[in-house]
Amino acid sequence: MLKISKESMLGLILVALFILMAIIAPGFLDAYNLSNMMFQLPELGILALGMMVVIVTGGIDLSITYTSSLSGIITALCLSDHFPVAIAIVIGIAVGLICGLLNGFFIAIIGVSPILVTLGSMVLFEGINLTITKGNAISGFPDSFGNIGNMSIGPIPLPVIIFLLLAVMTTVLLNRTIWGRSVYKVGINPVATQFSGLNVKKVLMGVYLFSAFMAAIAAIIMISRYNSAKVDLGSSYLLLTVAAAVLGGTEISGGYGKVIGTVYAVMIFQVLSNGLNLLGIPRTVVDILMGVILIAVLSLNYVLARMSQNKSIKQSIKVSAS
Repeated sequence: MLKISKESMLGLILVALFILMAIIAPGFLDAYNLSNMMFQLPELGILALGMMVVIVTGGIDLSITYTSSLSGIITALCLSDHFPVAIAIVIGIAVGLICGLLNGFFIAIIGVSPILVTLGSMVLFEGINLTITKGNAISGFPDSFGNIGNMSIGPIPLPVIIFLLLAVMTTVLLNRTIWGRSVYKVGINPVATQFSGLNVKKVLMGVYLFSAFMAAIAAIIMISRYNSAKVDLGSSYLLLTVAAAVLGGTEISGGYGKVIGTVYAVMIFQVLSNGLNLLGIPRTVVDILMGVILIAVLSLNYVLARMSQNKSIKQSIKVSAS
Protein backbone atom coordinates (compact mmCIF):
# COMPACT_ATOMS: atom_id res chain seq x y z
CA MET A 1 0.00 0.00 0.00
CA LEU A 2 1.38 3.42 -1.03
CA LYS A 3 1.96 5.63 1.98
CA ILE A 4 1.99 9.40 1.41
CA SER A 5 3.95 11.53 3.88
CA LYS A 6 2.36 14.50 5.61
CA GLU A 7 4.59 16.83 3.65
CA SER A 8 3.65 15.30 0.28
CA MET A 9 -0.03 15.56 1.21
CA LEU A 10 0.46 19.24 2.02
CA GLY A 11 2.07 19.75 -1.37
CA LEU A 12 -0.97 18.22 -3.07
CA ILE A 13 -3.31 20.38 -0.97
CA LEU A 14 -1.31 23.47 -1.99
CA VAL A 15 -1.64 22.63 -5.70
CA ALA A 16 -5.38 21.92 -5.35
CA LEU A 17 -5.96 25.15 -3.40
CA PHE A 18 -4.01 27.19 -5.95
CA ILE A 19 -6.09 25.76 -8.81
CA LEU A 20 -9.33 26.36 -6.87
CA MET A 21 -8.46 30.01 -6.18
CA ALA A 22 -7.40 30.49 -9.79
CA ILE A 23 -10.89 29.37 -10.83
CA ILE A 24 -13.10 31.13 -8.28
CA ALA A 25 -11.12 34.26 -7.21
CA PRO A 26 -11.22 37.07 -9.78
CA GLY A 27 -7.77 38.43 -10.63
CA PHE A 28 -5.93 35.70 -8.72
CA LEU A 29 -3.65 34.88 -11.67
CA ASP A 30 -2.96 38.51 -12.54
CA ALA A 31 0.76 39.27 -12.67
CA TYR A 32 0.37 42.07 -10.10
CA ASN A 33 -1.46 39.81 -7.64
CA LEU A 34 1.03 36.94 -7.99
CA SER A 35 3.92 39.39 -7.53
CA ASN A 36 2.23 40.85 -4.44
CA MET A 37 1.84 37.35 -2.95
CA MET A 38 5.50 36.57 -3.56
CA PHE A 39 6.60 39.79 -1.84
CA GLN A 40 4.41 39.06 1.22
CA LEU A 41 5.28 35.38 1.64
CA PRO A 42 8.93 35.60 2.85
CA GLU A 43 8.11 37.65 5.95
CA LEU A 44 5.89 34.95 7.45
CA GLY A 45 8.01 32.17 5.97
CA ILE A 46 11.27 33.24 7.60
CA LEU A 47 9.60 33.73 11.00
CA ALA A 48 7.87 30.34 10.65
CA LEU A 49 11.22 28.61 10.04
CA GLY A 50 12.56 30.09 13.26
CA MET A 51 9.45 29.01 15.17
CA MET A 52 9.55 25.52 13.64
CA VAL A 53 13.07 24.81 14.93
CA VAL A 54 12.03 25.93 18.42
CA ILE A 55 8.92 23.73 18.38
CA VAL A 56 10.98 20.71 17.28
CA THR A 57 12.69 20.88 20.70
CA GLY A 58 9.30 20.95 22.43
CA GLY A 59 9.58 24.67 23.16
CA ILE A 60 7.96 27.83 21.81
CA ASP A 61 9.06 31.42 21.19
CA LEU A 62 6.23 33.86 21.88
CA SER A 63 8.66 36.77 21.62
CA ILE A 64 9.73 36.10 18.03
CA THR A 65 7.74 38.92 16.43
CA TYR A 66 8.76 41.42 19.13
CA THR A 67 12.38 40.36 18.73
CA SER A 68 11.84 41.11 15.05
CA SER A 69 10.30 44.53 15.70
CA LEU A 70 13.07 45.52 18.15
CA SER A 71 15.73 44.44 15.67
CA GLY A 72 13.94 46.38 12.94
CA ILE A 73 13.58 49.52 15.06
CA ILE A 74 17.28 49.55 15.97
CA THR A 75 18.20 49.02 12.30
CA ALA A 76 15.87 51.88 11.35
CA LEU A 77 17.41 54.19 13.96
CA CYS A 78 20.90 53.43 12.63
CA LEU A 79 19.77 54.11 9.07
CA SER A 80 18.08 57.38 10.07
CA ASP A 81 21.36 58.42 11.75
CA HIS A 82 23.10 57.84 8.40
CA PHE A 83 24.98 54.68 9.35
CA PRO A 84 26.21 52.71 6.34
CA VAL A 85 23.54 50.18 5.30
CA ALA A 86 25.76 47.16 5.98
CA ILE A 87 26.67 48.41 9.47
CA ALA A 88 23.02 49.14 10.32
CA ILE A 89 22.01 45.63 9.24
CA VAL A 90 24.79 44.03 11.32
CA ILE A 91 23.76 46.07 14.38
CA GLY A 92 20.11 45.08 13.88
CA ILE A 93 21.00 41.38 13.63
CA ALA A 94 23.24 41.70 16.72
CA VAL A 95 20.32 43.17 18.71
CA GLY A 96 18.14 40.26 17.59
CA LEU A 97 20.81 37.78 18.70
CA ILE A 98 21.02 39.48 22.10
CA CYS A 99 17.27 38.92 22.47
CA GLY A 100 17.75 35.26 21.55
CA LEU A 101 20.64 35.01 24.01
CA LEU A 102 18.41 36.35 26.79
CA ASN A 103 15.70 33.76 26.02
CA GLY A 104 18.26 30.99 25.67
CA PHE A 105 19.95 31.86 28.96
CA PHE A 106 16.79 31.55 31.05
CA ILE A 107 15.49 28.49 29.18
CA ALA A 108 18.69 26.51 28.64
CA ILE A 109 20.85 27.58 31.60
CA ILE A 110 18.34 28.48 34.32
CA GLY A 111 15.73 25.92 33.21
CA VAL A 112 12.62 28.11 33.16
CA SER A 113 9.69 26.99 30.97
CA PRO A 114 9.98 28.36 27.39
CA ILE A 115 6.40 29.63 27.36
CA LEU A 116 6.96 31.65 30.56
CA VAL A 117 10.32 33.06 29.50
CA THR A 118 9.24 34.08 26.00
CA LEU A 119 5.94 35.49 27.29
CA GLY A 120 7.93 37.67 29.67
CA SER A 121 10.48 38.71 27.06
CA MET A 122 7.65 39.48 24.62
CA VAL A 123 6.30 42.07 27.09
CA LEU A 124 9.84 43.29 27.80
CA PHE A 125 10.73 43.81 24.13
CA GLU A 126 7.40 45.50 23.45
CA GLY A 127 8.07 47.91 26.33
CA ILE A 128 11.55 48.69 24.99
CA ASN A 129 10.09 49.28 21.53
CA LEU A 130 7.50 51.71 22.91
CA THR A 131 10.14 53.52 24.97
CA ILE A 132 12.38 53.99 21.93
CA THR A 133 9.73 54.98 19.42
CA LYS A 134 7.12 56.67 21.70
CA GLY A 135 4.61 54.84 19.49
CA ASN A 136 5.78 56.60 16.33
CA ALA A 137 7.07 55.06 13.10
CA ILE A 138 10.68 55.52 12.00
CA SER A 139 11.06 56.06 8.28
CA GLY A 140 13.21 57.58 5.55
CA PHE A 141 15.83 55.02 4.52
CA PRO A 142 18.39 55.05 1.68
CA ASP A 143 17.22 53.72 -1.68
CA SER A 144 19.90 51.02 -1.55
CA PHE A 145 18.28 49.62 1.61
CA GLY A 146 14.82 49.76 0.06
CA ASN A 147 16.02 47.48 -2.72
CA ILE A 148 16.29 44.57 -0.26
CA GLY A 149 12.54 44.30 0.20
CA ASN A 150 11.37 45.61 -3.16
CA MET A 151 13.85 44.50 -5.81
CA SER A 152 13.32 41.55 -8.15
CA ILE A 153 15.89 39.42 -9.94
CA GLY A 154 14.10 38.61 -13.15
CA PRO A 155 10.54 37.64 -12.20
CA ILE A 156 11.54 36.50 -8.70
CA PRO A 157 11.48 39.04 -5.82
CA LEU A 158 14.73 39.24 -3.85
CA PRO A 159 12.94 38.47 -0.53
CA VAL A 160 11.73 35.15 -2.01
CA ILE A 161 15.30 34.26 -2.97
CA ILE A 162 16.47 35.10 0.55
CA PHE A 163 13.66 32.97 2.01
CA LEU A 164 14.53 29.98 -0.18
CA LEU A 165 18.23 30.27 0.70
CA LEU A 166 17.35 30.36 4.42
CA ALA A 167 15.05 27.33 3.95
CA VAL A 168 17.90 25.40 2.33
CA MET A 169 20.28 26.53 5.09
CA THR A 170 17.82 25.38 7.77
CA THR A 171 17.39 22.00 6.04
CA VAL A 172 21.14 21.49 5.93
CA LEU A 173 21.58 22.54 9.57
CA LEU A 174 18.86 20.18 10.80
CA ASN A 175 19.72 17.16 8.67
CA ARG A 176 23.46 17.41 8.01
CA THR A 177 24.96 18.71 11.24
CA ILE A 178 25.48 17.30 14.72
CA TRP A 179 23.61 20.27 16.19
CA GLY A 180 20.61 19.66 13.94
CA ARG A 181 20.35 15.99 14.82
CA SER A 182 20.68 16.93 18.48
CA VAL A 183 17.71 19.32 18.10
CA TYR A 184 15.48 16.37 17.18
CA LYS A 185 16.89 14.23 20.00
CA VAL A 186 16.17 16.96 22.55
CA GLY A 187 12.61 17.16 21.27
CA ILE A 188 12.09 13.42 21.58
CA ASN A 189 13.57 13.00 25.05
CA PRO A 190 15.73 15.75 26.62
CA VAL A 191 16.59 13.67 29.70
CA ALA A 192 17.84 10.68 27.69
CA THR A 193 19.71 13.09 25.40
CA GLN A 194 21.45 14.62 28.41
CA PHE A 195 22.50 11.21 29.69
CA SER A 196 23.79 10.24 26.24
CA GLY A 197 26.48 12.86 26.59
CA LEU A 198 25.03 15.63 24.42
CA ASN A 199 25.08 19.15 25.81
CA VAL A 200 21.35 19.93 25.89
CA LYS A 201 21.95 23.46 27.20
CA LYS A 202 24.19 24.27 24.24
CA VAL A 203 21.64 22.84 21.80
CA LEU A 204 18.78 24.88 23.29
CA MET A 205 20.88 28.04 23.36
CA GLY A 206 21.58 27.54 19.66
CA VAL A 207 17.87 27.03 18.95
CA TYR A 208 16.81 30.36 20.48
CA LEU A 209 19.72 32.18 18.83
CA PHE A 210 18.61 30.68 15.50
CA SER A 211 15.03 31.83 16.10
CA ALA A 212 16.24 35.35 16.90
CA PHE A 213 18.46 35.42 13.81
CA MET A 214 15.48 34.53 11.62
CA ALA A 215 13.43 37.23 13.35
CA ALA A 216 16.13 39.81 12.61
CA ILE A 217 16.35 38.84 8.92
CA ALA A 218 12.55 39.04 8.61
CA ALA A 219 12.69 42.51 10.22
CA ILE A 220 15.21 43.75 7.67
CA ILE A 221 12.98 42.61 4.81
CA MET A 222 9.84 44.12 6.38
CA ILE A 223 11.23 47.58 7.17
CA SER A 224 12.86 47.66 3.76
CA ARG A 225 9.60 46.83 2.00
CA TYR A 226 7.45 49.20 4.10
CA ASN A 227 10.15 51.91 4.36
CA SER A 228 9.29 52.26 8.05
CA ALA A 229 9.67 50.54 11.41
CA LYS A 230 7.20 50.60 14.29
CA VAL A 231 6.28 48.78 17.51
CA ASP A 232 3.80 46.32 15.98
CA LEU A 233 6.05 45.39 13.05
CA GLY A 234 5.07 41.81 12.14
CA SER A 235 3.08 41.30 15.36
CA SER A 236 0.15 39.82 13.42
CA TYR A 237 2.40 36.94 12.35
CA LEU A 238 2.92 35.50 15.85
CA LEU A 239 0.13 32.91 15.90
CA LEU A 240 0.51 32.32 12.17
CA THR A 241 4.12 31.20 12.69
CA VAL A 242 2.93 28.56 15.16
CA ALA A 243 0.07 27.60 12.84
CA ALA A 244 2.40 27.29 9.83
CA ALA A 245 4.86 25.10 11.73
CA VAL A 246 2.11 22.82 13.09
CA LEU A 247 0.20 22.65 9.80
CA GLY A 248 3.54 21.82 8.17
CA GLY A 249 3.74 18.63 10.24
CA THR A 250 5.92 19.77 13.14
CA GLU A 251 4.93 17.93 16.31
CA ILE A 252 3.85 20.47 18.93
CA SER A 253 5.30 18.17 21.60
CA GLY A 254 8.65 18.12 19.80
CA GLY A 255 10.83 15.54 18.06
CA TYR A 256 9.62 15.92 14.46
CA GLY A 257 9.44 18.63 11.85
CA LYS A 258 10.57 19.24 8.29
CA VAL A 259 11.40 22.50 6.56
CA ILE A 260 9.54 21.58 3.36
CA GLY A 261 6.34 21.03 5.35
CA THR A 262 6.59 24.49 6.91
CA VAL A 263 7.28 26.05 3.49
CA TYR A 264 4.19 24.35 2.05
CA ALA A 265 2.09 25.51 5.03
CA VAL A 266 3.21 29.13 4.63
CA MET A 267 2.33 29.00 0.93
CA ILE A 268 -1.09 27.50 1.74
CA PHE A 269 -1.83 30.32 4.19
CA GLN A 270 -0.69 32.92 1.65
CA VAL A 271 -2.79 31.48 -1.19
CA LEU A 272 -5.83 31.03 1.08
CA SER A 273 -5.59 34.52 2.58
CA ASN A 274 -5.06 36.20 -0.80
CA GLY A 275 -7.83 34.25 -2.51
CA LEU A 276 -10.38 34.93 0.22
CA ASN A 277 -9.44 38.61 0.17
CA LEU A 278 -10.08 38.75 -3.59
CA LEU A 279 -13.45 37.11 -2.98
CA GLY A 280 -14.34 39.94 -0.60
CA ILE A 281 -14.27 37.84 2.57
CA PRO A 282 -13.72 40.14 5.62
CA ARG A 283 -10.32 39.87 7.31
CA THR A 284 -11.97 38.90 10.60
CA VAL A 285 -13.55 35.86 8.92
CA VAL A 286 -10.17 34.91 7.42
CA ASP A 287 -8.62 35.04 10.91
CA ILE A 288 -11.42 32.82 12.26
CA LEU A 289 -10.79 30.34 9.45
CA MET A 290 -7.06 30.28 10.23
CA GLY A 291 -7.86 29.52 13.85
CA VAL A 292 -10.24 26.72 12.88
CA ILE A 293 -7.55 25.22 10.64
CA LEU A 294 -5.00 25.32 13.46
CA ILE A 295 -7.35 23.65 15.96
CA ALA A 296 -8.34 21.02 13.40
CA VAL A 297 -4.71 20.18 12.57
CA LEU A 298 -3.72 19.96 16.23
CA SER A 299 -6.69 17.70 16.95
CA LEU A 300 -5.96 15.50 13.94
CA ASN A 301 -2.29 15.18 14.88
CA TYR A 302 -3.28 14.22 18.42
CA VAL A 303 -5.74 11.56 17.23
CA LEU A 304 -3.25 10.11 14.75
CA ALA A 305 -0.52 10.02 17.42
CA ARG A 306 -2.83 8.19 19.84
CA MET A 307 -3.84 5.70 17.13
CA SER A 308 -0.18 5.06 16.29
CA GLN A 309 0.64 4.63 19.98
CA ASN A 310 -2.23 2.18 20.51
CA LYS A 311 -1.16 0.22 17.43
CA SER A 312 2.39 -0.04 18.75
CA ILE A 313 1.11 -1.26 22.14
CA LYS A 314 -1.05 -3.93 20.51
CA GLN A 315 1.86 -5.14 18.39
CA SER A 316 4.06 -5.32 21.49
CA ILE A 317 1.42 -7.37 23.30
CA LYS A 318 1.16 -9.78 20.36
CA VAL A 319 4.94 -10.22 20.25
CA SER A 320 5.04 -10.85 23.99
CA ALA A 321 2.17 -13.35 23.78
CA SER A 322 3.86 -15.31 21.00
